[in-house]
Amino acid sequence: MTRTAFPSPYEMPAPAGAEGWERLYPYYMVFQPSGRAVDESRFWFQDSEHWPTVVKPFETVIIELAVHGLGQFNTRLFVVPLAYGVALRVHQGYVYLSPVAAPESRVPARVPQFQERAGYYYANWDRLLENWKGKVLGTIRELESISFSELPEVQPYEDIEAGTGLGAADALIGGYERLLALCQRAWSYHFEFLNLGYAAFLDFFHFCELRFPDIPGQAIAEMVTGVDMELFRPDDELRKLAGLAVALGVDAALTVPDPGEHTLTALSREPGGGDWLDAWNAARDPWFNFTSGNGLYSGDQYWRDTPSLPLGYIRDYILRLRRGETIDRPVAQLAAERERITAEYAALLDPPARADFDAKLGLARQVYPYVENHNFHIEHWTMGVFWRKARELSALLHRAGFWPGANDMFYLTRDEVRAALFDHASGWSIGVDPAGPGHWPPEVERRRRIMAALARQHPEPALNEPPRAITEPFSVMLWGITSERIRSWLAAPGGLGESGDLTGMAASPGVADGTARVIRSPDDLELLQEGDILVASITAPSWAPTFGKIRATVTDIGGIMSHAAIVCREYSLPAVTGTGSASTRIRTGQRIRVDGTAGTVTLLD
Repeated sequence: MTRTAFPSPYEMPAPAGAEGWERLYPYYMVFQPSGRAVDESRFWFQDSEHWPTVVKPFETVIIELAVHGLGQFNTRLFVVPLAYGVALRVHQGYVYLSPVAAPESRVPARVPQFQERAGYYYANWDRLLENWKGKVLGTIRELESISFSELPEVQPYEDIEAGTGLGAADALIGGYERLLALCQRAWSYHFEFLNLGYAAFLDFFHFCELRFPDIPGQAIAEMVTGVDMELFRPDDELRKLAGLAVALGVDAALTVPDPGEHTLTALSREPGGGDWLDAWNAARDPWFNFTSGNGLYSGDQYWRDTPSLPLGYIRDYILRLRRGETIDRPVAQLAAERERITAEYAALLDPPARADFDAKLGLARQVYPYVENHNFHIEHWTMGVFWRKARELSALLHRAGFWPGANDMFYLTRDEVRAALFDHASGWSIGVDPAGPGHWPPEVERRRRIMAALARQHPEPALNEPPRAITEPFSVMLWGITSERIRSWLAAPGGLGESGDLTGMAASPGVADGTARVIRSPDDLELLQEGDILVASITAPSWAPTFGKIRATVTDIGGIMSHAAIVCREYSLPAVTGTGSASTRIRTGQRIRVDGTAGTVTLLD
């Protein structure tokens, strides 16, 4: 029987072994009894686009800063007429969001403010964006300068001579506060241009829907594809390194099984290996500040720190070159198709409408690259430095006996880390043992068990009664939350229609048959075989180097402007996003057909 509503979070029992999970997270992030009436009146959806797995307590820092940044630019800085921010809750370890609409009574006054403020940014886009890059690079440099050092037995005599007046604990505690403050600054910069990028595309999207009532959303998206994006630069560097290896004759050394740091050492002894390593090091900074995940989790691995990741992709590219395949991204083909579609629709308009079309399209193309480029600078590069510094602090307190594992600090909230750090510093200053080594190890183990229990339960895709219609544009375009998707989530069993098909967003055109490979985490990417169809809750931009192996992509969440949809279009890979349940309904080894033009996935066996 088909459900008509999702469960209330207040009526969902905790998974076995996860009792008391609510106390792991900040009070303002969980559903509180005092707010039940309001919380149950809202529709919440799980944001598996960004947080597909359970989040540790410290990782909620990124969630709240992201929601804060999005909200302040919508609500207070650019004064977006219809949309405020998004409300946030963590429920049973998973992230749920609920868009907040601006009160209707305030919309008229917000319109001229938005036009003035957004208009200034659009008119000065290139200059302001160049300034943005300088600000972000400055933030990264400041993060890199933070260090967490062991507290000395006594303060160096040089500090006495200099009259410093501060102990080493001051730098340790201050370093943590700087780490958090710089992270907050980075997430403010993240949203400085992002919402305006989406708004310009949405304006063009709505214009096309009005002028061409039957136009597919995919056709509108294709009119802005094939543009230069920094987000694809890491993969481009891998392709260049693969080609250089073949040209220098060092490709044999790079196609060994299980490549890693030892491969680079061996290569340094090869004729021509030094030249290749020079190119490797040039690409490494900054383009290997790229994670196999999405940068939002403390355990994400980065190419610069784990060379086996980029070396594995380079090996695959070399093998494809040996087979005579073309490994370049089809930029010229995408551009030609973009111009063909654009010309066909532009020809249908009269001169005044054509002028509006050209202006809106021009702005959309100008701002569109930022919609993805910010990913590299913030989620990947900045967050890579943030997590590296946080792990350094965690390891320091681990050596001091505060927790059993080097990375166990992430089982604490940011305020609990602040308390533990002061406990450590206070014990040092007074000359007594801190309380943390007696308090935190058993508590961390308890939390580890709770997190494991939460991870064993598949989350509800949404909470409470859905609205009659989904009209909030970002929910549709980015997350793929539509009335149709909600109906498929409510349907039994698991969102399959009577035909056995799954439906979703027609995210990237084309049709492909193949064997499904369900990917649960970036660690599973090495299991992908030639000709597989990748099925996942969501993909990350850094998975692009695997797209040469696969025939198509299917995801659980994501709209036509999701990262998965954009990347697949840029790589000419058929994709259906926002199916709701593909990664749980499809099994590895099943034969499936992906129709990225129609937005359907057919189970062939």
